[in-house]
Amino acid sequence: MSAAGSDDAARKEPEEENLSAEVPAGNAGEGASEKPAALPPAGEEALPPAEAAAEGEPPAATEESEEAEEAAAPETRMSLLEHLGELRTRLLRSIIACFVGMLVCWNWKENILDALMAPMLKVLMASGQTHFIYTEPAEAFFTYMKASFLGGMVLVSPYIFYQLWRFIAPGLYDHERKWLTPIALLSALLFVAGAGFGYFVVFPYGFDYFASFIGPQLQFLPALAVYFGFSVKMLLAFGLIFELPLFVLFLSRLGMVTAEGMRRARRWSILVIFIVAAVLTPPDPFSQTAMALPLIVLYEISIWVAKVFGKKRPVPPAPEETVDEARAGEEA
Repeated sequence: MSAAGSDDAARKEPEEENLSAEVPAGNAGEGASEKPAALPPAGEEALPPAEAAAEGEPPAATEESEEAEEAAAPETRMSLLEHLGELRTRLLRSIIACFVGMLVCWNWKENILDALMAPMLKVLMASGQTHFIYTEPAEAFFTYMKASFLGGMVLVSPYIFYQLWRFIAPGLYDHERKWLTPIALLSALLFVAGAGFGYFVVFPYGFDYFASFIGPQLQFLPALAVYFGFSVKMLLAFGLIFELPLFVLFLSRLGMVTAEGMRRARRWSILVIFIVAAVLTPPDPFSQTAMALPLIVLYEISIWVAKVFGKKRPVPPAPEETVDEARAGEEA
């Protein structure tokens, strides 16, 4: 019995040693899988796990900003039919405004027509003539109506330009739409300034040049409707060309035009200016030159406008090699 008991005791001792050896091994494996957390540098406080996980990530968009973007998306994205409908609405409102202005100016139709005929009458008086002629029964009546419509269009020109800029507004940013009213007023002011330049500067010299052909064999008898159409075309042409700085301002804000590009294209632009002047003015060299010279000056002003108010392009970052070379040079 004693020998058998000693053999059993000898068998249990190695088994207990094996069990005791396996338990630390398992504990060691568990401890190896759990690495100690890294300590923060000296002078800094440890962040909570949630904040540490979110650190370095961009902040998520709030629900309010997402709702605002979704609400603004239908306004900025318009289909072709919606654009055509918007254009029809703006044109209809402008035409109605012009007819309202015509009714207002009807009481002063004689004054408007007399003012329009004054530059030519001064030239006619120098040659012994004091009046215009009309060759059709209703020509004078319709000319008075056209004069009233012209005065009404000038009167409501700020509203017309406002409707034009409202049509362009869907393509602008919110902070740019706040300038629609001042830009509409500036557009009307530039248009009137251009028409005034044509009336006070170009008309006297131009009509004096046209009347210089009067001689013993040639007599100048200006017809009322022909003169009115000629004068209105000239005034509209000069009014539109004075909108060039504002047009360049709009394109430069969109990034489509830059001051450097306009400087490089100056020679070709001058050629295009003379071609446009030849198309918009009567076929005589004086009228073409009188329109081309202000256009060249306005083109130079537009370069300055594009430089000051144009969209700034981001400066590309310097290559890493250049930065390393510069640092090496400073260290040397």
